[in-house]
Amino acid sequence: MPPPDLSAGLRARLIGVVRRTFNDQEKGEKPVQRSGDALFPRGCVTWRVHGDVTTMMVGGVASLLLQMLHPAVLAGVWDHSAFRKDMLGRLRRTARFIAETTYAERGIAEATIARVREVHERVAGTLPDGTPYRADDPELLAWVHVTEMYSFLAAWQRYGVPITREEEDIYYAETARTAEALGADPIPRSKAEAEALIAAMRPQLAVDARTREVARFVLEHPAPSLIVAPAQTAIFAAAVDLLPDWARAMHGLKRPAATPLVRGSTLAIAKTFRWAFG
Repeated sequence: MPPPDLSAGLRARLIGVVRRTFNDQEKGEKPVQRSGDALFPRGCVTWRVHGDVTTMMVGGVASLLLQMLHPAVLAGVWDHSAFRKDMLGRLRRTARFIAETTYAERGIAEATIARVREVHERVAGTLPDGTPYRADDPELLAWVHVTEMYSFLAAWQRYGVPITREEEDIYYAETARTAEALGADPIPRSKAEAEALIAAMRPQLAVDARTREVARFVLEHPAPSLIVAPAQTAIFAAAVDLLPDWARAMHGLKRPAATPLVRGSTLAIAKTFRWAFG
């Protein structure tokens, strides 16, 4: 164990790195405060799964790669998102949405959901084959929701403190509340229902040049600072490793050659950040 002063300094530095990465300090953003009047009760399964920095990053990147396999979701990102100019901003907004809807005071969470619904109402367009799409399509919202929850949970089970099968079902039942508020349908309320929904959606998935470009942009995006670059490399490799085999094959990606090293490094990163945040 490092001396107390050194230990405290290291903790403070790691916490500072995370806060600078996930909060736009130029806009005055601060970490979301945990409330006893949140949408989810303190100490619930969702609080545990969503409260880990590393597993949420691994799951977040994996869920992006899954989501973009749906042509309409990809089109929404391609046509209406500034991801090419502000990838970090997009990731920050997603992370903040999860944090606010999980931990913030109920009024803040409900306002956040309302803002996202308003944005979805304005996002619409046409796929290259002429098929119209809308971001507020309940089925598309269900796909985005299930891929996020599936990936967050899978990352937690691999790099966090694994929960029981019963608790996995509770996680899906709890997070269904957010999906319902966003207008998603159908909404999985158990692990089996989540897996069934993903399987049912697979015939709609496809890969084209735009999919490959967005995936490449995500996976090759420079780290926000040199200090986090090694961790980002491990976390992105862990995200590719976390994908279902069929999704990795669709993207033309391979499981990392040094899979044990990737998993070991990511687990070490996760444990270090959990130590820093106590």
